[in-house]
Amino acid sequence: MSKVKAAVFASGTGSNFQAIMKTENLSCEIVLLVCDKPGASVIEKADRLGIPTFVFNPKEYDTKQVYETKLLEVLAEAGVTWIFLAGYMRLVGPTLLESFKEKIVNIHPSLLPVFPGKDAIGQAFQAGVRTTGVTVHYIDEGMDTGPIIAQEEVEVLPEDTEQTLKERIQEVEHRLYPAVINTILR
Repeated sequence: MSKVKAAVFASGTGSNFQAIMKTENLSCEIVLLVCDKPGASVIEKADRLGIPTFVFNPKEYDTKQVYETKLLEVLAEAGVTWIFLAGYMRLVGPTLLESFKEKIVNIHPSLLPVFPGKDAIGQAFQAGVRTTGVTVHYIDEGMDTGPIIAQEEVEVLPEDTEQTLKERIQEVEHRLYPAVINTILR
C-alpha cells in the first residue's frame, strides 16, 4: 500500500521540517516543501534531501486567493492530501482550508490557547510563566485557534534565557510533531 502524500509549509530555518524528514517509518511521504520566503534556509534543507520545492513571494500575487489557487494546482500535481505547517508564518485562507478540510496541521511553541501568534516563546518568557510547551493542532480560519491534537508541557527554569527555553521547546517539537503525524495517519 502506498503512503499518504503530504507537503510541509515552512517560512524559516526548517528545523521541524528536518525533524520530520529524519523520522524513520514516517506514516506519510513528504513530496513537497512549500515556502513563502525566497531565500529561507529551509529551501536548502529540502534541496539536500531531494524534496521538490515550490517557493513563492505572496507580494507577487494580487490576493491571497490568487496565490492559494496556484498552491492548490501545485499540491494537486504532487498528489498531496495532507499539509503540515512547520514554521509557516502566514494565516491560511479559505481557498486552502476548504480544499484540505481537517487535513492541515500546525505546530505552535506554546500551550494554546495561551500565547498564540508570533513570538510565543518570547511572550511566555516575558510573562514569567512557570510552564509553557508545544501544541499540535488542526488549523481553522483563526490564528492558532483550531482543535488541539496534542500538547506537551515544558518547564520554564529559573536560570532559563529566552534562547535556552527555545532550544528545549524545539527538542519537544522535533519529537512530538512526527509522533503526532504518525498517530493521525495510521
